[in-house]
Amino acid sequence: MVAIIHVDIVSAEHAIFSGEAAMVFAPAEMGEVGIAPGHAPLVTRMGPGEVRVKDADGQESAFYVSGGMLEVQPKIVTILSDTAQRAEDLDEAAILKAKEEAENAFHDKDAQIDFAKARAQLAETAAQLQTIQRLRKRSGR
Repeated sequence: MVAIIHVDIVSAEHAIFSGEAAMVFAPAEMGEVGIAPGHAPLVTRMGPGEVRVKDADGQESAFYVSGGMLEVQPKIVTILSDTAQRAEDLDEAAILKAKEEAENAFHDKDAQIDFAKARAQLAETAAQLQTIQRLRKRSGR
């Protein structure tokens, strides 16, 4: 029997996922972390990226998070993010458009832009595109 841990992924709008997992991978601020049942308690910030939840049968579900907080207790993992969605629901065309707009804002010398906001937008779109690419690799598309 495979040991399991409960996982909750919650965005500002609603709960995205609640279920059991054999392993969870999340984009912690200092790099990806792997969380197995019985993991030591941990609270850390997350950057934008992919959260993968592996069930007891080895099947993985992928989610995009814009950042947020990760809390690990021995029997539960909680991921809180402003924005979270299933990887397969990401709109690649909209992401590419947002990336282009952020890049253009950086290069427009006449624009009055918030560089921190534009930099955050670029990081978020890059993480979304990477999530889409990883999903395609895993599914063979």
